[in-house]
Amino acid sequence: MPLNAFTPHRPAREPMVNAPLSVVLLIAMLVVIHVLRLAISEEADFRVLVELAFVPARLTVAVMPSALDTILAAAAARGSQHVLLAQLLLQEGTKPWTLITHAFLHGSWTHLIFNALWLLAFGSPVARRFGTLRFVLLLVVCAIVGAIFYTLFNPYGAIPMIGASGAISGVMAAACRFVFQPGMPWLAHQPGMAEYAKAQSWREIMKDRRAMSFIAVWFGVNIVFGIAASPLGLADGGIAWEAHIGGFVAGFLLFPLLDPASRRRR
Repeated sequence: MPLNAFTPHRPAREPMVNAPLSVVLLIAMLVVIHVLRLAISEEADFRVLVELAFVPARLTVAVMPSALDTILAAAAARGSQHVLLAQLLLQEGTKPWTLITHAFLHGSWTHLIFNALWLLAFGSPVARRFGTLRFVLLLVVCAIVGAIFYTLFNPYGAIPMIGASGAISGVMAAACRFVFQPGMPWLAHQPGMAEYAKAQSWREIMKDRRAMSFIAVWFGVNIVFGIAASPLGLADGGIAWEAHIGGFVAGFLLFPLLDPASRRRR
């Protein structure tokens, strides 16, 4: 008789974090980058911001060089230190890669933790459905669109913007296209469900109470909190709510172009 004949069967354990590897690795990368920034000197970290943070005024000057005087005048209205910062950042050149790299930097642990939680919750079903390449492409495009949208509202801004919120907002919008359908578990965390759920058109979403309630609350919180945070002292540098909205709109519109499940049904 086999030795294990009377050994009680142990059910397979569920993983502690039921998330795709791409999401876990991305969160780990953001954490490692933040830890490394905390470990280096303030001078070195400032250089990191100069090289990798997004500055709207840089993009404005690249498109309209004549706007330089207006940018410096806007900085002067905020104080001499802002003028020095604007001059330093603008003399460094356009740095187009910052349209993407700003998303890898965060201002604090609170900033990073909130973004990581949103990415874990909404990125998991989207990553399962899209696969790694499409998921990363969605994040990159939404980060770029978010930065451009932020520039439209702050064309003369010389204060660096950092954070993955614009990219993650795009992922949240993509998730809205399929996770709020009737019969679909919240955020479709079970593998096999998010991949094959039928996506909703924008007309169907307009009729879906759960989806529309989420979208309405999301926009309301971002606009109200984004505008009120800085005056109320809730955020030192304010919140780039414009980038959030730009990323969200991009993710919502890009979804049908990147969605492999929709292509399989054609």
